[in-house]
Amino acid sequence: MPIHDIFPKTTLITSRRKKFFGQLFRVPGLSRRTKFYGAVALGLALTVYFGVLLAPSDFTKGSVISIKQGMTLSDVAAALEKENIVRSTVLFKSAIVLLNGDGKVLSGDYFFNSRPTFVGVAWRVARGIFGFAAEKITIPEGANVYEVAALVRQKIPKFDTDEFIRIAKDDEGYLFPDTYHFLPGVSAGEVHRTMHDTFDEKMKPLNDAVKKSGKNLHDIITMASLLEEEARHTETRRLIAGILWRRLDINMPLQVDATFSYINGKNTFELTLADLRDGSSLYNTYTHKGLPPGPISNPGLDSIVAALYPKESPYLFYLADLSGVTHYSRTFEEHKEKKFQYLP
Repeated sequence: MPIHDIFPKTTLITSRRKKFFGQLFRVPGLSRRTKFYGAVALGLALTVYFGVLLAPSDFTKGSVISIKQGMTLSDVAAALEKENIVRSTVLFKSAIVLLNGDGKVLSGDYFFNSRPTFVGVAWRVARGIFGFAAEKITIPEGANVYEVAALVRQKIPKFDTDEFIRIAKDDEGYLFPDTYHFLPGVSAGEVHRTMHDTFDEKMKPLNDAVKKSGKNLHDIITMASLLEEEARHTETRRLIAGILWRRLDINMPLQVDATFSYINGKNTFELTLADLRDGSSLYNTYTHKGLPPGPISNPGLDSIVAALYPKESPYLFYLADLSGVTHYSRTFEEHKEKKFQYLP
């Protein structure tokens, strides 16, 4: 019996498959009956695969389906069917129940670049296999929550920056700057949680040192955030840490210019006398003694270690010139001379 009598012309039978069937009928040692039933079985298998298991032929390559929190299994199945990702909602839901038992799926955005089977779709949404390549996002030391939100938004346009700032602003200083890999559908809560968990993990080796320092963690992280902005090198940070802790001990105002970047966005060379005298913000360490209410950014490990292990010196004043070199002074008069010498 000719092969075309068994499988009439159809879009499912390509020239490659026709060639395969032709080769099947030329296999030596097989009876015509065996070849016939083999071809029928194979044809039925292909029919089931393409007509039942596989997504509809009008599936769009590169489809993205969003599964929101709170969607029921029926909601998810209907959405997948509407986007031509599964043919049968019944088969999809049955597969989910078999895979998960409780019929739950994981929320998120799922990317489908080729025609999937309903079993493959069920497997992915049951286990949160999103199909996206994670975005590499580097958060530099000293970035505050607003800057973190903007950096994530640059790589992930749908990222909810307002929500991130809302939930993360009270954790300023405790979101560890590092290189992260986030999926395109990452939520504000997940970024916040990941960065905070990383902070906790990085601090574990330093927990004993914090306890022995006689200072609480909040003060140490607040000091570290100042050091992050005031200097770029470990030894310089340790020297400045010694100066600033000493100022606190003698009840002297910290007079740290870096807090103004948090107050009004100005750097040392942009500040005016009016800025220094404006006591409306508790972060102004010229008008308010003691540490500011909290960290002004998220410091890196080097600055945290410098805050924990300050270096003693005879100095009480310091300044950085335009090239970034730090100059130290024992007295205010000496400090004024160096300001005249090194600053415009």
